Amino acid sequence: MNTRVYGALDIGGTKIAGALVDRKGRLVARAQHATPAQGSAEDLMAAVFHVLDGLAAHPAWDGLTRLGIGSAGPVDTAAGTVSPVNIPAWRAFPLVERVRAHPRVPSAIRPVLVGDAVAMAAAEHWAGAARGVDNALCMVVSTGVGGGLILGGRLHAGTTGNAGHIGHI
Repeated sequence: MNTRVYGALDIGGTKIAGALVDRKGRLVARAQHATPAQGSAEDLMAAVFHVLDGLAAHPAWDGLTRLGIGSAGPVDTAAGTVSPVNIPAWRAFPLVERVRAHPRVPSAIRPVLVGDAVAMAAAEHWAGAARGVDNALCMVVSTGVGGGLILGGRLHAGTTGNAGHIGHI
């Protein structure tokens, strides 16, 4: 199977989830691992690698064309770092660099990092409840509280990837 797929990682305080979706947004594969939120930076990275290993084991992985990372915030998209409030071991943690170092992530793939609620807003605008709308605020109420913005028909992530993230006001 060499169908083009998009990969997604969701880094949260309770779980780290991953998925592969096809170009129409249909779920192809998923993997999940509990977040060792009070663990060391390396314990957390091992959980991320566990999820990536699960996705990479699926035959569709060979068609991976993009990889997005949504993380509890705050995040710094320019630096590729995360500092989730609910994950103390990760302060300015170089998550994008570490994900790229996974042996099964193709060298041509440059992961895109945004806040988790910003990622959710992008997904809802692409294939969900905000499809076809010009302006939307999408909210996440989970381990934390976050938000993502669609303005003028486009995702508005802001300069750091945290725009609309109401949990950090």
